[in-house]
Amino acid sequence: MSQSSEQHRDVQVCVHIARRGANILPARSSLPQFSDPVQPGRPFIFPFAACFQTCLQSRASEELFPHVHLPESSSLQEDVVASSMVGIAAMRTWIEPVVAGSQVASAFYDTALLLVVKNYYNLTNSTAPSHAVEDAQQKAVSNFYIIYNLVLGLSPLVSAYGLSKLGDRIHRKIPICFPLLGYMGSKTLLLLLILLDWPVEVMYGAAAFNGLTGGFTTLWAGIMALGSLGSSESKRSLRLIIIELVYGLAGFLGSMASGYLFVGFSDRYREGTVLVCCSIACYAFCLLYSIFVLTVPKPAASCPAKAKSAEEVGGQLPEAAAAGSSQPSEGSISTPVSPSKLIIILLFVAAILYDLAVVGAMNVLPLFLLREPLSWNAVEIGHGNAAGYVIFITSFLGVLVFSRYLRDITMIMIGVASFSAGILIMAFVQWTFLFYIARAVMLFALIPLPTIRSMLSKHVEGSSYGKVFVLLQLSLVTTGVVTSTVYNKIYQNTLDWYSGFCFILSFLVGCLTFLPLSFVAIKQRSTTGSLEILTE
Repeated sequence: MSQSSEQHRDVQVCVHIARRGANILPARSSLPQFSDPVQPGRPFIFPFAACFQTCLQSRASEELFPHVHLPESSSLQEDVVASSMVGIAAMRTWIEPVVAGSQVASAFYDTALLLVVKNYYNLTNSTAPSHAVEDAQQKAVSNFYIIYNLVLGLSPLVSAYGLSKLGDRIHRKIPICFPLLGYMGSKTLLLLLILLDWPVEVMYGAAAFNGLTGGFTTLWAGIMALGSLGSSESKRSLRLIIIELVYGLAGFLGSMASGYLFVGFSDRYREGTVLVCCSIACYAFCLLYSIFVLTVPKPAASCPAKAKSAEEVGGQLPEAAAAGSSQPSEGSISTPVSPSKLIIILLFVAAILYDLAVVGAMNVLPLFLLREPLSWNAVEIGHGNAAGYVIFITSFLGVLVFSRYLRDITMIMIGVASFSAGILIMAFVQWTFLFYIARAVMLFALIPLPTIRSMLSKHVEGSSYGKVFVLLQLSLVTTGVVTSTVYNKIYQNTLDWYSGFCFILSFLVGCLTFLPLSFVAIKQRSTTGSLEILTE
């Protein structure tokens, strides 16, 4: 190739680069003028004069610009588009919109159902003496929720495990979309109940339909599986508590608005109509988002320590088999497995005991707020529920700080102690301000369950997250159904002499939770190998 043709090619390369730059730089008149270092006094536009001069002096432009292809369009624009597509793809893996929308809908529905049932039994018991109306209403509402919670809790046993297994094998969206469809159907029945004056017993069928499509058991297990799938083991506790934070913030906003929506439109529409319609709309948004927008995240890389130990074990297996020696290679491989299974069992027991204490207390709390000495109305109930959701924020901040200095098991114990102390105060509430003090003491009560899920996920493969989480959720729901029934009966029998007895019972059960947690802590300190990952 001649010297003139090489120079002509170099000029073409530099002209192409200059044209690229012209697309991203401002007009010539708006650029600062500099003095040319080669020919002083002659202005040039930075930085292309230097580029031209370098190219013209170079005899090997392909070495300077090995990736430049003259016929192609601007690579800068392609990079911007590519980065935008990556950002959009990452945003589409966010499960938080489903969590927020479904929890706002649930807050609307829970308030509407409670007040609709209360008003229904007010009319039913209107012929009773005035001094007996309140007690009769309390027992009627309590009996309704006993059956309702029983149906709602037991019906997912039929379908929850199957849906989660389909989610692990076929598609992760299955255990999310099916429950959302069931939520829409069951809430529509409440709307028809209000508009057509159906008896409240219709809601037993709504609860059954909701449970047969998976219910909260399958939905929350699917959400936790997606959250665990897209996070590393070192950040998993924080990732799951962020999901819980979104859940709590959405519930806070929904509870704050629910009382006003119920009362504010009662003059123009039947009480609860607007609230239930808003709930159905929120569930419809979640369903559409899950089907058309949400994408399943790729599994995050496993923890380096765990991967390293696995590689070491895998590397030792062939050598041990070939040598046929009696060295303790088999023991070193099987030793971490048995403690891990024991840890899983202990964590399940701790989660069940803690959930028993929480569910039992929270089931009778709405009834406790409706009667004397508090006798709250719809707006005050909304404010009280909102105060409960503030715990999601404080628990998130607690995990954010504690995870830097404390182990997971220590954070769980702090959460259990926070709830136990707060529910003990709740047993002696006589005034509204004391209720909020009890809620304030429970500021870390949300930490235990998501942290237990995080610890469990570190002992199973990513392909089994759905099954493990749904088994835990089924255990919690089954326990919750029994707890709800027992606590409601206890509340009815202790209503006359001490209405806060159920809260003292929850305090005692919460204290029992420390037993399996203590065994887990002792096992972690005495066991090495795969359990080291739990303390990082």
